[in-house]
Amino acid sequence: MRTRNIKIMVRLNEKERNHLVRQVKQSGLSQEALVRSLIIGYIPKPLPPLDYHALIRELHAIGNNLNQLAVKAHATGHLDREVFQQEVDQLRRVVLQIQKAVTEPELRIEQ
Repeated sequence: MRTRNIKIMVRLNEKERNHLVRQVKQSGLSQEALVRSLIIGYIPKPLPPLDYHALIRELHAIGNNLNQLAVKAHATGHLDREVFQQEVDQLRRVVLQIQKAVTEPELRIEQ
């Protein structure tokens, strides 16, 4: 059974409707979820860029590789500097990609 059984009808003018539609697209939420969030005092954040999740997975993989290198270095007393430097360089590249994806302005396409 639904926990939300109260229905509210809201009338909007065209400008308000267009604004609501834009907010829904930016947040990735349904209209209902967006309105509920606003009612309880939360302002939904826009969806992250499309490549965000791929970049985060790559960061996790790099972190795992660095952790394995640290464990091996601790166990053997030896650190493979070349492999370690490769991982650090990869980490720097991914961080720069994330910064670019999050902060670089995108070309606005008029519809």
